[in-house]
Amino acid sequence: MSTRKPTAKKKKAAPAPPMTLELRDDGVAVVTIDVPGEKQNTLKEDFAPVFEDILAEIDASDARAVIVTSGKESGFLAGADITMLRGRDNAAEVQAISERGQAAFNRLSGLRIPTVAAIHGPCLGGGLELALACTARVISDDPRTVLGLPEVQLGLLPGAGGTQRLPRLVGIAAALDLLLTGKQVRARKARSLGLVDEAVPHANLMRAATAQALRLAERADEHVHPLNRLGEFFREVASADGARDLVLEDNTLGRRILFQQARKQLLARTRGNYPAPERILDAVEVGIEQGFEDGLKVEARFFGELAVSPEAEQLMGIFFATQELKKGSGIGRKKINPNPVHQVGILGAGLMGAGIAMVTLDKADTPVRLKDRDHDGLGRGLATIHKYFDRKRKRRILSKAEAARQLHRVTGTTDFSGFSRCDLVIEAVFEDLELKHRILRDVEAHTPDTTIFGSNTSSIPITKIAEASSRPHNVIGLHYFSPVEKMPLLEIIRTKDTAEKVVATCVHFGRQQGKTVIVVGDGVGFYTSRILSPYMNEAARILAEGASVDAVDGALTRYGFPVGPITLLDEVGIDVGEKVGRIMIDAFGERMEPPAIMARLVEDDRKGRKNGRGFYTYDGKDKSVDPSIYALLGTDGDRNPDPTDIAERCTLLMVNEAVRCLEEKVLQNPRDGDIGAIFGLGFPPFRGGPFRFIDAMGADRVVARLEGFAAEHGDRFAPAELLLQHAASAKPFHKD
Repeated sequence: MSTRKPTAKKKKAAPAPPMTLELRDDGVAVVTIDVPGEKQNTLKEDFAPVFEDILAEIDASDARAVIVTSGKESGFLAGADITMLRGRDNAAEVQAISERGQAAFNRLSGLRIPTVAAIHGPCLGGGLELALACTARVISDDPRTVLGLPEVQLGLLPGAGGTQRLPRLVGIAAALDLLLTGKQVRARKARSLGLVDEAVPHANLMRAATAQALRLAERADEHVHPLNRLGEFFREVASADGARDLVLEDNTLGRRILFQQARKQLLARTRGNYPAPERILDAVEVGIEQGFEDGLKVEARFFGELAVSPEAEQLMGIFFATQELKKGSGIGRKKINPNPVHQVGILGAGLMGAGIAMVTLDKADTPVRLKDRDHDGLGRGLATIHKYFDRKRKRRILSKAEAARQLHRVTGTTDFSGFSRCDLVIEAVFEDLELKHRILRDVEAHTPDTTIFGSNTSSIPITKIAEASSRPHNVIGLHYFSPVEKMPLLEIIRTKDTAEKVVATCVHFGRQQGKTVIVVGDGVGFYTSRILSPYMNEAARILAEGASVDAVDGALTRYGFPVGPITLLDEVGIDVGEKVGRIMIDAFGERMEPPAIMARLVEDDRKGRKNGRGFYTYDGKDKSVDPSIYALLGTDGDRNPDPTDIAERCTLLMVNEAVRCLEEKVLQNPRDGDIGAIFGLGFPPFRGGPFRFIDAMGADRVVARLEGFAAEHGDRFAPAELLLQHAASAKPFHKD
């Protein structure tokens, strides 16, 4: 019997570290962050120990200065990998993560030699906290380079020293503006704030960072300082030019007033629905008044508490959902390669058409052929586009040459000349089916068979529009939201005839335009307009019952909506709302019937803001409730319904209709329903969207509340069948 020698097992190669160290001959130690296998750098749980090991190696070397930079072209550091917080419910565990990050960056700031962050591309969250722990920061002036602390948008606060270092660098007021909004700044603004020391062309970044590091090293050599004060000395040297003499920040009483004002403004904006901004304010105040170490302690504690809060759970859920959404083609699990879009034709040069042109040029970097029926309309549209790029030039987001380049890539016409070169044509004309049919036939007569026709309708079924088409497989709905350059959602509507390749192409192009894209099925109102209708109808009905405009709008804004439904109706146009209401009742019956007051308002020529007559009066920038509205409504407006009842009557009808959309396969999944409601309609983000809202409240409780309202107010509150099923099974809509 023969025996075989055991085959030696091959050792697996050790995983590449997230950063490397190079000790250069000029005395500069270069730490290069390059997380293996990732498109962009993020801080993972193994970052802190590896980083501290490298800092220890630097400390033991003869290095005179340190540069921290990125090995990825995509950017410096996009922040922490928040998947490490997913599913955690122990605040102490999360607090420990924060404390480890703080310790690592304290070690960096406490080095005996100066440190310089060399930044190109996004430097966000933990990435900026790392840069703040450096003595100086040098950035590229590339438009892709942005700095910010966006944690507040996830229901968190910066947990690695950001709430403490930023105010000390740029001042309290400027720091609060960044911390409480999560806004991102580019080179010019960062320089003016004193957030960075230099902004240079990308090609010169490492050269400038090296010069800065050696200059700081030479200045340090001229002085003798206790080692435990060197970090403070270096920060003073680096920020000397940006020193601030702000009256309010220089004394205890002034700071107390500043924090009181900030807290008052904050609560007016958040209405107490978001705990993270309040904790950020508290952490900054503790750090300024009680010292850096105490500030770090409360920062870590608050980070742990916030990470396990229901608000952060919902906000992080939205973040994960949008990240997941970016990966698909819009056709379920199928992977379909999109066709390239080399030129876009846009029909209608009004606000919507001009807005679509702006994002096509600016974000998708694609030429536009803009058509309107006459030269006056075309001129207004081109002027709107010109103003947009001029603003970007003045803010130095674009150079003069870059702005001019974009403006040269949009051309105008009053006929269809030039449309033969368009891969995609988007109509943004009035909501009139006959007009859209005529335009569709004209487009097909002047374009190749491969050209996609996208309709920006907000309510007319795409199938009806496609009836005029000789190539219905190329017809699709592209529902943008106004103002297009600011609103993030694009709702794409596919019919049973729309080719999958067309869907994939439009999804890809929508993302190039900077949009968050959902794909929904066809039908009256699609998804967003359909679920908005019962919400708006109920608000008007509550007014008709005798509540005041302020009571209705106030109840919904306190509930978390950005504007009240009555204000929204004035903005959209009361006449538009009434017209859409008639379309909805024809399609869905009595549950979508608008109250009779809508027709009375239109008869009284109340169209809202656009003609200065609506529920509100408009005098310049100011608006106030029009007292004559109540006589028209036949009420005194003096009833005081419970604000929670007002908010839930409106919101639960929206939520219930969203479930019907899922039941009828208008929605592909609950995720898209949540994203569409939040990014398209302003559904309160901290409530997670209609389906996460149901999961958090419990489907059984939602059903009970709807049935209670149905008993009191009518069958329009009857729960959707799918909602009843989830209530009976206790099965959530989301699995995570």
